[in-house]
Amino acid sequence: MADIPADLLYANTHEWVRSEGDGVYTVGISEHAQELLGDMVFVDLPDVGDEIDAGDDCAVAESVKAASDIYAPLTGEVLEVNEELEDSPELVNSDAYGDGWMFKLRASDESELDNLLSAEDYAASIEDED
Repeated sequence: MADIPADLLYANTHEWVRSEGDGVYTVGISEHAQELLGDMVFVDLPDVGDEIDAGDDCAVAESVKAASDIYAPLTGEVLEVNEELEDSPELVNSDAYGDGWMFKLRASDESELDNLLSAEDYAASIEDED
């Protein structure tokens, strides 16, 4: 079973969200998602300043197996992207919840957090996939 930190929220499309305070959230993909994708070879991130809507595809994770869209779990403005992933996309594989984060955004509607899953609910949702 993939590691699923309890302090994060999850989208059913396998993105995780961590609150940084002041309406800022860090976004990445779950360990389960990176395991499905395999070894990352390239990550295409949104641009700082981009306005993204919840549910929109806003990034791409490319592995040796496939390319997969990354969806925005929240609506907001991209404040920062993880530039380390340009040279080291494998950070997503080795540390999905730490150094492998993808971008930070300022949420424009924090009520959208209610649409995300707890760690327990996310674990149940991926068990249903198997």
